Amino acid sequence: MLERRENIIVEKTERFGDRIVNMHQYLMKKNLPIREMLTQVLRSGMSIGANTAESQYAQSTADFLTKLTIALKEANETRFWINRIYTGGYLSEQEYTSILSDNEEIIKILTSITATVKRKQRE
Repeated sequence: MLERRENIIVEKTERFGDRIVNMHQYLMKKNLPIREMLTQVLRSGMSIGANTAESQYAQSTADFLTKLTIALKEANETRFWINRIYTGGYLSEQEYTSILSDNEEIIKILTSITATVKRKQRE
């Protein structure tokens, strides 16, 4: 079982969650016709950090893997919504590139962690 302590993925997903909240609030103040998209990106973006945090207190390796796999799926969904918001013209290229870069980094880390855990389970 992996150690349960603060680590880079927990910190990154917490900071990303803060960015998602800020983006949500910023775009909601503009009274844009994308309320549903903003609700979806808020839910999926915050779920990444929530599942990552839960994984730190997993009851087993399988539970740990499940939580991080859910976080990875939520990160992919968040990427989808960020892309839709950008292609709709609601984010500047700089805003889009910045938040998408953070999202992609989280996806890469979660992909690496889940692959490592799966590999260790097969050994």
